[in-house]
Amino acid sequence: MTEKLQQIYEGKAKKVYATDDPTLYIVSYKDDATAFNGQKKGQIADKGVVNNTMTNIIFRIIGEQGVPTHFVEQLSERDTVVKAVQILPLEVIIRNVAAGSFSKRYGVEEGTALLRPTLEFSYKKDELGDPLINDDHALALGLVTEPQLAKVREYAHKVNEILKAFFLERGLKLIDFKIEFGTLADGTVILADEISPDTCRLWDVETNEKMDKDRFRRDLGNVEETYQEVFRRVQG
Repeated sequence: MTEKLQQIYEGKAKKVYATDDPTLYIVSYKDDATAFNGQKKGQIADKGVVNNTMTNIIFRIIGEQGVPTHFVEQLSERDTVVKAVQILPLEVIIRNVAAGSFSKRYGVEEGTALLRPTLEFSYKKDELGDPLINDDHALALGLVTEPQLAKVREYAHKVNEILKAFFLERGLKLIDFKIEFGTLADGTVILADEISPDTCRLWDVETNEKMDKDRFRRDLGNVEETYQEVFRRVQG
């Protein structure tokens, strides 16, 4: 069994540990919750359990449908073995329906279906507030190469199609989501990070009730219960 060695990284939602195999890490999910680039902080009971297991269920499905991921093996409720990757400094956002910052930025009523899925990039840099950037910015700053960027775009749109169908079967509309990609030692681009109520906007198909971290961001209440309900649906 792969075991944790020294901690090599701690983010807002996860800790990453080295293992005795340099090609593998262990990711440990926390219950910490943040919003607005860390300005709002709190805890969501058992969020780490939900996000870890839910991510692994979804990553298996995505991998089976042709998008490579960093998932290797789930060790426990909170811990998962993943392939060691160098994370690309891009947050990749796909929007199917106007919501959140998109609605504010462009004056589009929240809930308006977009005419096509919209892909956005943010520069993954907390001290700058993760600013929006375009392809030319990403290439000019050396954040990615052109082949990597093309692969990220291809995979992101494929993940969107997979997730829309997956969540719809479970009574959830995929409004938008954020994913991250990394590269293996040989430069191969693969999906990394997580897919969870932290990183997806999910609305109930029947009621349009928000079933994601917006309940924490906007003080809507029933945060833990909502995460558990999404988890229940994902598990089938």
